[in-house]
Amino acid sequence: MSALALLPPYLQLPKTPEDLRQAQRVFHGRGHAYQELHHVTIDWLPPVALITLFAPEPLSEIEMLADYLLSQLTPCKSVQLQHRYQLSGPIAVIRGTSITQLAIQEDNLRFNINLGQVRNTGLFLDMRNGRRWVQDNSQDKRVLNLFAYTCGFSLAAMAGNARSVLNIDMSRAALNVGRENHRLNLQALDRVRFEKLDIFKSFSRFKKKGPFDLLICDPPTRQKGSVDIEKDYPKILRRLDQFMAPGATLILCLNAPELSREYLLRHMTKLAPRYTLIQDIKPPEVYLEAEGKGLKVLCFKDMQ
Repeated sequence: MSALALLPPYLQLPKTPEDLRQAQRVFHGRGHAYQELHHVTIDWLPPVALITLFAPEPLSEIEMLADYLLSQLTPCKSVQLQHRYQLSGPIAVIRGTSITQLAIQEDNLRFNINLGQVRNTGLFLDMRNGRRWVQDNSQDKRVLNLFAYTCGFSLAAMAGNARSVLNIDMSRAALNVGRENHRLNLQALDRVRFEKLDIFKSFSRFKKKGPFDLLICDPPTRQKGSVDIEKDYPKILRRLDQFMAPGATLILCLNAPELSREYLLRHMTKLAPRYTLIQDIKPPEVYLEAEGKGLKVLCFKDMQ
């Protein structure tokens, strides 16, 4: 029997009409909390159900899973499969119509999603609670959003009435999607900036544009030629006093499975001791972790 046949009891499917309108992960096997299913995730991106496999499974079993999802998610118009164990992570349509461009809803915000052309869709659903925190704590803040990607945190900050947001990323294409995300949410761009920069060569620029009241730092684990976060994170932390305002708040994210929250705590104690840990922002409950290797999001505040 295929491992996929074990899935239905573990799916956390939305039931109410409002939940069905919300983008969310409905199964997370990558946390190794489910035996034989660590290679599977399933996302609900209305009206698309996206199955992601990190190892091959028989097509017949994938089709049975797709049929089950269609029966349970009544607004579903397309079940798609991403082969993440292949280099380009291609996406195939298993059931329904081909949908490659869509705008999904998360809480009160909308995000442009791209299926079939790139490995990542444009929004990391495990950061939902982080975006909620930012929206609730951005009133009148000057926000610096490092490794901004498609600017999800920027949308949240502006929805929370931030004074301004500066988005920094190496990818112009990602920032362009971010700009369109702000437009999708009818957010004025006069208080939002987008700059394609190498963060590790731009600290003097941050100093000129600062100081900032809220820093969001959500780096990739490794990005060939630009980021090795285990070595590079300390380069940011030791320079915080150059561009952060007194009393500032930091949201520090860590996606590397091999690095624990202690990695951040250790470096903060050594390099930025004026900041105190005030909160761990946990991912949504569906992201069960048996080995503690999942997303870490730590919130620090300058208490001095």
